[in-house]
Amino acid sequence: MNLRYAIVGSGAIGGYYGGRLANSGCDVHFLFNTEYEHVTQNGLRVDSVKGDFVINPINAYHSTANMPKCDVVLVGLKTTQNHLLPQILPPLLKPDTLVVLIQNGLGLEAKLASALPHQPIAGAAAFICSSRVGKGHICHADYGAITIGMYNGDCQDVIAQMKVDFEQANVPFSIATDLNETRWRKLVWNIPYNGLTVALNTSTDRLMNTPATRALVTDLMNEVVDAAAVCNAVIEREFVEKMLTMTDRMTPYSPSMKLDFDNHRPMEIEAIYSNPVKTALAAGYHMRKTEMLEQELRFIASKQ
Repeated sequence: MNLRYAIVGSGAIGGYYGGRLANSGCDVHFLFNTEYEHVTQNGLRVDSVKGDFVINPINAYHSTANMPKCDVVLVGLKTTQNHLLPQILPPLLKPDTLVVLIQNGLGLEAKLASALPHQPIAGAAAFICSSRVGKGHICHADYGAITIGMYNGDCQDVIAQMKVDFEQANVPFSIATDLNETRWRKLVWNIPYNGLTVALNTSTDRLMNTPATRALVTDLMNEVVDAAAVCNAVIEREFVEKMLTMTDRMTPYSPSMKLDFDNHRPMEIEAIYSNPVKTALAAGYHMRKTEMLEQELRFIASKQ
């Protein structure tokens, strides 16, 4: 099976994974906004710990109206732009096109499904250190594995072929049996590091190397594990130590929310903080420290 991929949101995440797929020979079509003219002239550049490459020529478009219908749409937009998806996606979709949200947070798939009720939808968690450092220029500093789980629909054959394509593109690819658990597992990392790097104006290595903030990170991680448990997502307590160890070994990094804040872009507070807090509270658990961090971020956002 030869899949045709569309990349909606060709930045740090979509650009990296789409670039990997295109570089390995897959049929990939990229949607760009402000960078469209630059990439049509210069291509998409990816500097990676796994080897640098440039996709040039590139299948680049400024509107989905001009793009072909695809088998898989990989959405790498920030969740603050998800309200645009019901208008952006339809030109790309066949009845069996799989839409994959490679995004952070909780409740994303349900919201899209309410707008596109008959479309197969999956969610994906990317464990990666990647950032957009210039026009059509992505820097991949560490990690890169992706985990995908179905939200609705039956696309086993497509997911199986995606696994082949991603692994041939040198991307570790896992298939989740429980998307809800996958989303909560990613929050174990995202909730402490995204918010604290903004609130404390710091980076992951400084959080880890200072005893007080390392303890706070650990407390927040454990709170996410407790919240997940009441939301039917069982995460072993050892996972917290695994995430701490992984971050200790990570190249010093500013998470996506810190980069958004530094570049005066909207922060993904709703998806990463508000939705988990509300979901856990509805199930009977109050994420008190997470809620406090959410409130701090909303104050900071009000001053941007």
